[in-house]
Amino acid sequence: MTATTRLTKGIRTVANDIAQGFFEISHNGFALLGLAVMFAIIALTVRPELRQEGEVRLMGWLQDRHIQATGLEVEADAVERATASNPQDLPKQQAAVAYWLSKKYDVAPEPLSALVAEAYETGQRSKLDPTLILAVMAVESGFNPFAQSHVGAQGLMQVMTKVHSDKYEGFGGKMAAFDPVSNLRVGAKVLKECIARAGSIEGGLKFYVGAANMEADGGYAAKVLAEHTRLLSVAAGKPVPMIAPTPVKAPATPAPDAAPAVENVASLIHSS
Repeated sequence: MTATTRLTKGIRTVANDIAQGFFEISHNGFALLGLAVMFAIIALTVRPELRQEGEVRLMGWLQDRHIQATGLEVEADAVERATASNPQDLPKQQAAVAYWLSKKYDVAPEPLSALVAEAYETGQRSKLDPTLILAVMAVESGFNPFAQSHVGAQGLMQVMTKVHSDKYEGFGGKMAAFDPVSNLRVGAKVLKECIARAGSIEGGLKFYVGAANMEADGGYAAKVLAEHTRLLSVAAGKPVPMIAPTPVKAPATPAPDAAPAVENVASLIHSS
């Protein structure tokens, strides 16, 4: 056997020994890792509080990594706060109303769909025509949930929060005036009370806008009723032309000795 052959054989032997040793080390390492994982699973099963703590830490780590990568704080449940729904999920009648209002008032159809659905549910409970509720909302705020008039009427239906603060107690307090659904429900209740007090829808609208003791309401009731009529036609599937919103003039200030009969005072500057 030549020296070269012996050298080659020795190198092969060393290489085989190294490979075998590496295999045994890796095999034992994976075995140990498997045992560690198994014991960890058993520990997490026996002690769920450890699992919960681990999940919280892992989620925190993932959120930190996301913030570092995007600069945005993660809030997975944020969508639950959104007042929006798919208009295609609505009944045909409600979807038609939502799309029509969306085009007229330049509001996204998704939040309008949620408001339309809520108006129909609230109207059914309170025995109010839902399209009347929507007409009041349209004239009062143009579907701006953060609207506020110079006299303090707030939200979608421009309810006087200070006057009707008791009605917001069930919604967590007067700040709920800026929650679209809460404002809609409170506004519908105030509107129903006004109609019952006046004995008619037109008279109730005058009470609602705070013009019950005035000869004229600045065209408020007529404007709401006109929008109501259009919405009824839309809901019935009839073609209804878009009419550009126009401001409504506020009614003249009543005489100082006139008895106040204000159920709700609205800002009379919003679009039809």
